[in-house]
Amino acid sequence: MTRPFWQSKTLEEMTPEEWESLCDGCGKCCVVKLEDEDTGALAYTRLHCKLLDGATCQCSDYANRRQHVPDCVQLTPVIVEQVDWLPRTCAYRLIDEGKPLPQWHHLVCGDRERIHELGHSVRGQTVSEETVFEEDEIQWVIDWEGTEP
Repeated sequence: MTRPFWQSKTLEEMTPEEWESLCDGCGKCCVVKLEDEDTGALAYTRLHCKLLDGATCQCSDYANRRQHVPDCVQLTPVIVEQVDWLPRTCAYRLIDEGKPLPQWHHLVCGDRERIHELGHSVRGQTVSEETVFEEDEIQWVIDWEGTEP
């Protein structure tokens, strides 16, 4: 029996289609992150990028997102290794760390809705960054990883 591509290939070896299919659609990488200027610590918020549809957890213009949001990070194997803000359950991060995908991941269970049904996404829990004044962003801080901020 052949092992699935995510168990037999490194991130660097994946085709563009395989790479894109790893995204579980949680939307956590699209939330606004605030950085403490003194410590460099990141705080995650309940605010999402202006392009994220909070009801579907899908980017409204994925193909052209960097034209609208210049600081949107396009993940690559190198970036996955370097950043520390990807969620612990992110497939890119898990594969890079040699860990298995969660049972609710659509590539494992075959259901793209399971992640949302089990509450592992930001679906319905965020508002657009455009609805909040920048000076009020700190009031929207949350710990998406499950512990109190």
